[in-house]
Amino acid sequence: MASRPRTTATTLVLPSVAGALRAVESLLLSGGQRTARRNAWTAVLEDRRRAKDRVEAQHVMEAVSKATSRAT
Repeated sequence: MASRPRTTATTLVLPSVAGALRAVESLLLSGGQRTARRNAWTAVLEDRRRAKDRVEAQHVMEAVSKATSRAT
């Protein structure tokens, strides 16, 4: 009977890149700068979302316009 390799209950947990960056950021920046940077990044993500929504709305408007012009 062949023996199977034994496994241990402990696992190595590697920090995520975001977590590692937050740790470095907390060492290098004061609390106010850290908050400002997070707020700026949140604003960037929100701007990207709005831009995506704007492009999608433009495509819908163009499709409706083409469908309306064909109907007349």
